[in-house]
Amino acid sequence: MSSAPTATDPAASTAAKPHFDPEEHRMTLGEHLEELRKRLLLGFGGFILAFIGGMILGDRVVWFVCKPLFVALARNGQPPQIFFTDPAEVFMTYIKAAMISAFAVAGPWMLYQLWLFVAAGLYPHERKTVTKYLPLSLALLIGGMVFLYTYVLPLMLEFFMKFSIGVPPYLGDEMGFKVPPPIPVATAPAGASPGAAVGPLVLPLLAEDPKDPVPGSVWINAKAGFIKICIAAGKFRTIQFGSESATTPMITLGTYFATTIGMMIAFGLAFQLPLVVLTLARIGIVSIETLKNLRRVVYFSLAIVAAVIVPDVVTGMLALLIPLILLYEMGILMAQWTTRKGTLMDGEAGTTP
Repeated sequence: MSSAPTATDPAASTAAKPHFDPEEHRMTLGEHLEELRKRLLLGFGGFILAFIGGMILGDRVVWFVCKPLFVALARNGQPPQIFFTDPAEVFMTYIKAAMISAFAVAGPWMLYQLWLFVAAGLYPHERKTVTKYLPLSLALLIGGMVFLYTYVLPLMLEFFMKFSIGVPPYLGDEMGFKVPPPIPVATAPAGASPGAAVGPLVLPLLAEDPKDPVPGSVWINAKAGFIKICIAAGKFRTIQFGSESATTPMITLGTYFATTIGMMIAFGLAFQLPLVVLTLARIGIVSIETLKNLRRVVYFSLAIVAAVIVPDVVTGMLALLIPLILLYEMGILMAQWTTRKGTLMDGEAGTTP
């Protein structure tokens, strides 16, 4: 007569941990649709609340995105001002800023609702894999955006400003066509000595605007880089300075905002490279040795990707290329570590009595 299995018996421990079978927890189509509807409502509700907050703080978001441009303009002696050419351009930019802010704030909540819907159909080891690497993916996404905003974008804008404003104002004879006759020089007013020339108009150069200026007052705000005119009590108009070169910046809000946000998304996605390399190695599409042997090809491809994301500037391209190379090597190290860890665990499982 066989005895009952003891607590140390492997058969007993196996029986104590039943295997997870999704077939036993299968939901009907109606239950799936009801669960999907619930998660969509919760996720969309969180997005709406965040969008309302984004509309309230939209001006600060726009200023935050435009701050690197204002700094680059001020360092090159240009007024920190941005233009718009469409009456609805500023309003639509505020809407975009509110939506981006809403996705940034409510994104984790929306991902959590999506995860609750998807996780029900996954095996335990699949859920463990997703929860293990999802925080790293979000960290790399945020890290790429922060790296662009704090380092690459100021470097790129500074390069563009210095290059563009440094174009000399070539005159007609130097360009190969006849220069028109000069404008006659103004003469002195009546009563002045004959032949006396009219001197230039001298405007007061002030570090800040005067308090309660008289309507009609004109001065130069040296800090902001504007010629300011008081047209009425508490109402002012400004005249922006231009550069002395043949080119002067006139950047529009919609173009700059869309370009900057697009580059931030591109940087965030590009920083997912370690997880892409790890996934390719783990599922067996590419071996680790092949990833090492293809370094030259991968580096050349990454240089092309960096040139597309950050065009027309060598410094910005290198600022993205070097982190991408390091992230590629990081992906190889992660693949080696996880493969070695999996081999050790399989070896320990094989030697278990």
